[in-house]
Amino acid sequence: MASDVAHQFSTVPLRRQGFETLPTPGAALAVGAFATAASVAVLAPSLFFPLLVALGACMVALLAFRHNAGACALWLLVTGCTLEMSLGDVLGPAAYQPIIAGVKGAGLVLAGLAVLRFGPLADPFNPGFAFLAMFVGGWVHGLHPGLTTSESLRSLAGSVAPFAFSFSRLSSGWARGVIRLTAWIPLFNVAAGSVLAIAGIRPLFVVDPGGARLGALSHPAFLAEFALAAIYSCLIELYRQGGWRQVALMAANFVILVLTGARAPLLWGSAVIGLTLAFVPSPALSRGSRRLMLLAAAAAVPVLAGLAGSLSGLRLFNVATHEAVNLSGRGELWPLFERAAAESPWFGWGVGAGNTIVPQTSDIVLYMHTWAAHNEYLRIAVEGGQIGRALLIGLFVLWCFCHSRHLCRTDRCIMRLVFIAFACHAFTDNVLISTSASVLFAFVSAVFARGRLEDEAARRRGVA
Repeated sequence: MASDVAHQFSTVPLRRQGFETLPTPGAALAVGAFATAASVAVLAPSLFFPLLVALGACMVALLAFRHNAGACALWLLVTGCTLEMSLGDVLGPAAYQPIIAGVKGAGLVLAGLAVLRFGPLADPFNPGFAFLAMFVGGWVHGLHPGLTTSESLRSLAGSVAPFAFSFSRLSSGWARGVIRLTAWIPLFNVAAGSVLAIAGIRPLFVVDPGGARLGALSHPAFLAEFALAAIYSCLIELYRQGGWRQVALMAANFVILVLTGARAPLLWGSAVIGLTLAFVPSPALSRGSRRLMLLAAAAAVPVLAGLAGSLSGLRLFNVATHEAVNLSGRGELWPLFERAAAESPWFGWGVGAGNTIVPQTSDIVLYMHTWAAHNEYLRIAVEGGQIGRALLIGLFVLWCFCHSRHLCRTDRCIMRLVFIAFACHAFTDNVLISTSASVLFAFVSAVFARGRLEDEAARRRGVA
């Protein structure tokens, strides 16, 4: 009898046995942390505030672990706001690099937490391995005279950070959230930038030698690359789901891209859209709808060309009417990088050497406000030599092919076009080292993860 009663009691949920007040693991951890902090405050007051900061960081990490999809979405939105630009105006140029390091470092931490949360994923062709090899090669060969080991390590971390999420299995919710949010980042950037412009804190447009460019919270070149990733996101979702909502969102991002005055992103984004609509069929988007969009785009070109004279204050139209060239200083910058690459042709000068080639006090930097190569192939030749550049290109090709083969047909076609456009874009812009690369490759990781999960689910259904 007693055993029967004990058995019945053991099968009753704890809340019905009067244990409603048992602490949850999170509450127990909070109580333990409070007790520890109180003890340190009494026994070692000098350690109280460092311990308090450490405990706060641990609690944030725990929240980011348990709600990784939400935390990564928030990080992606912050990254798309380019705090180094908007806060740099307030805090000064010295804050620029620390803010970038903080944003990319947070991405690395979130990627690590994603691995713990969702499980690890083997990614043998991840482009991040090429940067690791270039770092080792540069260290063995000898770093550039203006580059220290610690600076090279920081550049290595910043170079591999955009690709870190691909080492996690991720979840379908994580992937869907990142893909959808990517499409809205430019609009949020412009909306927040408009608020600052109305308040008189930061102008919405910036003026360079070519004319006015939409910058919002960001730099026009970065905003253009955010818009490019957003267009790719809209295009993929349009081909999967159809609907004019995605068309409207893609059109809004395209307008932002045009207003930034960035020529290369506009060219390659237009190429991806045009080739996709012309040659990639979709069950969610009829042939007639695709033709209608192509005809509308074709009709808009002569209209914009006719308005170019009256819109010459905007950079893109000013360039079109006056044939402006060398607005980014590539003609002055590239010879310096070519000379440095020729001095160490096979192994380069180490990851991060690209930041040391042009003296930051030189007349070129004072006039152009940049010391970046504006050519990733040239920069990688400086940092990794011919061997490092060949390795990086090879890993990119294998990475794209191996992951895209698991995607549905439309996703696979679009993503391969995106990678081809990215390879072409890299000839004239800093597409791997800018903050926008973190957004683009988080989006790429999300597309790859969703495709892999859908492929695994289809295989299970086939076996069943």
